[in-house]
Amino acid sequence: MDLLALTDFNLVARHGGFGKAARATGRPKATLSRRVAELEASLGLRLFERGSRAPKLTEEGKALHERTGPLLTEIDETAAAIASGGDRPRGNLRISAPLNFSQIAMGKLAAGFALRYPEVRLDVTAENRAVDMIEEGYDLAIRVNPPADLSLVGRVFLHDRIVIVASPKVVRPRDGSPAPAVVWGPDRELAGWSVKSKAGPARIAFTPALSLSSLSMVRDAAVMGAGAARLPVSLVSHDLADGRLVHWADVDGPETVLWALYPSRRLLNARVAAFIDYLKEAFPTGAPEELAAFIRS
Repeated sequence: MDLLALTDFNLVARHGGFGKAARATGRPKATLSRRVAELEASLGLRLFERGSRAPKLTEEGKALHERTGPLLTEIDETAAAIASGGDRPRGNLRISAPLNFSQIAMGKLAAGFALRYPEVRLDVTAENRAVDMIEEGYDLAIRVNPPADLSLVGRVFLHDRIVIVASPKVVRPRDGSPAPAVVWGPDRELAGWSVKSKAGPARIAFTPALSLSSLSMVRDAAVMGAGAARLPVSLVSHDLADGRLVHWADVDGPETVLWALYPSRRLLNARVAAFIDYLKEAFPTGAPEELAAFIRS
């Protein structure tokens, strides 16, 4: 494949037309059109639907642009970094992060990173869905207990554990009757929590008193005494230390692990490497108490 023709194709795709690409780059429109036609001929595919209006990418053209555009950008940025005498972080860094982690920590993390690396344009999206990093153009994704995915590599940067807590105002039933609870997410469909005890696995029955859409809201309601709640230690450790909440039990199950992931087919560029190092600096051991301290700092 002719890389010059591929570069010109991506210019036209990115700018939305031959004329727009020519005006933006100073390249002759005829040259861009010829290069794209040569690429189509070499591939045996039509990459643009040409008509009276601006050319539109075909499905094959869209797939080629989505897969090759970021790679060519990385090549350009690497060449620019080498030419400037170093490989310092610069350019766009697009991150997907879970909603709760974003609400309690990503604002401070993003601000600190931006101040340290002013040549990086950071774009963070808070969402709980598992994004397709390659198709959607993300450079880094923070995920909680992600399933194995051979297309992604990364590093664990935080550990947490889940506990059942309640205000001292809430009396824990000892006869097996359900306790009032503030619930979130999958807990809405449950009637009890599986927990650890000295005698082995146990169960705390509950009746939902409130159903809320974020862990921060659940924590606030639990502190107010609305019911028991299932929450990460990092979010409630200071409440436990100050007596606003009391520990009922540890949830029975695997620990919560946060990963910083990036696509394995891409080279680890300076932007991503710098952000992963920044996470490691913020949470040196990855203990939940470090996240709790970071939130309160």
